[in-house]
Amino acid sequence: MTKKDTLTIGFMLFALFFGAGNLIYPPELGSQAGMNYWYAIAGFIITGVGLPIVAVTAIAFGSNDARSLGNRVHPLFGLIFTSVIYLAIGPFFGIPRAANVAYEMGVSPLVGSTTGSLWLFGFTIIFFALVFWISLNPSKIVDRVGQWLTPILLVAIVSLCVASFFNFDAPLQSATGNYTSGPLFQGFVNGYLTMDAIAGLAFGIIVVNALKDRGVSPGKSMIKETIKAGLVTATGLTFVYTSIGWMGAKMASLDSYDNGGDILSSGAEILFGSAGALILGLIVALACFTTCVGLTVACSQFFSTTFSNIKYTHVAIVVTLVSFSIANLGLNQIIAYSVPVLKFIYPLAIVLIVLSFFHQVFKGSSYVYRGALLFTLLFSVYDGLKAFGLELKSFENVLSIFPLFEQSLGWALPALIGAILGYLIDRNKNGTSMKASTRKVS
Repeated sequence: MTKKDTLTIGFMLFALFFGAGNLIYPPELGSQAGMNYWYAIAGFIITGVGLPIVAVTAIAFGSNDARSLGNRVHPLFGLIFTSVIYLAIGPFFGIPRAANVAYEMGVSPLVGSTTGSLWLFGFTIIFFALVFWISLNPSKIVDRVGQWLTPILLVAIVSLCVASFFNFDAPLQSATGNYTSGPLFQGFVNGYLTMDAIAGLAFGIIVVNALKDRGVSPGKSMIKETIKAGLVTATGLTFVYTSIGWMGAKMASLDSYDNGGDILSSGAEILFGSAGALILGLIVALACFTTCVGLTVACSQFFSTTFSNIKYTHVAIVVTLVSFSIANLGLNQIIAYSVPVLKFIYPLAIVLIVLSFFHQVFKGSSYVYRGALLFTLLFSVYDGLKAFGLELKSFENVLSIFPLFEQSLGWALPALIGAILGYLIDRNKNGTSMKASTRKVS
């Protein structure tokens, strides 16, 4: 595969990952981390960049797609869990959220809010019509996104980032909140907010198919080329996160801001005046658009492959229409009903991704997968119900004995314990079977 192919696929993956949420969180982190910025952004990059690339690589590593990865637990689990992932990051949440943010940050500031719902309706009609058009031919997504849209997106982002480095020279403020102690760990946890690790499971199949179209065969060469394209993506994401996070850190002394979007809007206006709103609008619109295209393609490919009697085009139509309908409910409504689902999914997805890289070590034992995910499931259910607004004090009292519970990472140690128990059960069963076979022979 040529260097141009590697760059094109790397740019495509960058654009697919780089949604509006990725723009909002780093500036907010920078504003709060202050003098501890570099520690905080390092932690954020580990989980906001590293983990998503690892997720994509996990698909290329031999599981072929997210469902095959889930099948290692049980075929029924593979079908249900993967379907939930695609629906959550696709038409039920990810796609309509991105479309809404594109409107809120790219269009709403220009048109005002007096007839907001009408403008949103008109915007989403055009937005999803274009998403559907580009998604119609998934084999051309690399060319359309990697060669056309990503360079435009990068030019707009680089303009904003470079200008911020040279124009904001205010001293860094003292760290606030959880960034005062353990900024690296806090940045690590906040990297989860991008939700890109889950998206990586969906985008993995797009990358694998793009590589296959360029003559790359499954196996070591597939893994190698995926990692090379992933490094291109990781370099771009790291540059952007570091730059806009630095903008947030430098702007903290200028004013108080409600969120990362507010920081970006103010920064763009300070740097470029009235043209700043147009530049930021272009960045947000392209970032959200490319993510929506990628998610639409991934969802349509998954469901049309899983249910072979349904055509890709028909699934793409349904995904587009459902996304359009939910997008018009408004951003707050979308976030309110979807966060509990994402809180439930995320720990399970992380454990599944990590285990996939040790698949050969424990010889692909389903007991290891089941043990780790069963223990993780307890925390996933709790996090999901808590996000839904249900208080489960007795349940919480039991789970809180595990380390990192307060940081929403209480599942890590139980997952490891579950994996070890599963491994021991597998060895015991295999040992018993071998002894029984030996007795029969003798």
